[in-house]
Amino acid sequence: MLAVSGEPPDGPGWAFEWKWDGVRATVAVADGGVVAHSRNRRVITESYPELHALTELTRHTVLLDGEIVALDERGRPDFDRLQSRMHVHRPTARLLREIPVAYYVFDLLAVDDRDLCPEPYDRRRQRLLEFGLSAPPVVRTPDNYVDVSGADLLRVAAEHGLEGIVAKRRTSTYSPGTRSRSWVKTALRLTQEVVLGGWVPGEGRRAGTLGALLLGAYDDTGTLHYVGHVGTGFSDTALDEMRERLAPLHRPSSPFGTPVPRDRARRAHWVEPDLVGEVEHRQWTADRRLRHPSWRGLRPDRTSHEARLPPT
Repeated sequence: MLAVSGEPPDGPGWAFEWKWDGVRATVAVADGGVVAHSRNRRVITESYPELHALTELTRHTVLLDGEIVALDERGRPDFDRLQSRMHVHRPTARLLREIPVAYYVFDLLAVDDRDLCPEPYDRRRQRLLEFGLSAPPVVRTPDNYVDVSGADLLRVAAEHGLEGIVAKRRTSTYSPGTRSRSWVKTALRLTQEVVLGGWVPGEGRRAGTLGALLLGAYDDTGTLHYVGHVGTGFSDTALDEMRERLAPLHRPSSPFGTPVPRDRARRAHWVEPDLVGEVEHRQWTADRRLRHPSWRGLRPDRTSHEARLPPT
């Protein structure tokens, strides 16, 4: 179940949770083992062996929904740190020590043979708390908040460097695969998922490597719109890794269904629009381009058609 973007709703019928800057994952715990899936249904269990801690916390068969996060030195989710784990299928012991992850559980979808998705949010939350799924720092069931102002809570999130908040209608059922208005997310910074459609070589200090990525997003008709380019936010290591990932995706022509500016198109190396990334930006321009985007990282947990243009 996915949230729509919007301002925090008013009224007594809402519960609020913090918006965690990580990777969404459903985790099944059964018979002493775990199986984790990303949002695009990839099995990611081996990438995050920390999830096996859940087997020590319950003897029931459960299906959980939550967020995998990597924390900074102040205990806040850090997406940049998580990037070092997101693309590693079998992390080494050293990587596990240097960049551990935690699983923040926020929903309980099934217990033993009982499907809880048709039950209201408040009931699912009550059942989740009864399980006591907490083994800090590896597993946590974060607090939720009722009878509070979403606007006030958003200010608290800003003060503590969190990504934002999510409001959930307390009577709402859980609708798998649905982007529902019963869940409303409010982010403190603007981010956008983008499809990589090409790249241009660097100049000066970046000569011989990648200079900028050419970005796209899909509209409701399935057309891939060119939405701009990004050349900031990369480490030297990230640039090298990106070239390696893009090389086998080469294609002879533009994948975009809208024009790319001539100065970019004439130097472009086009690629199949398979990779999804995320950028932070200031705003959308009137011609539907990203203003001052900065690269945040690849999103292997997303499919390309999830990178959508915002509604006009």
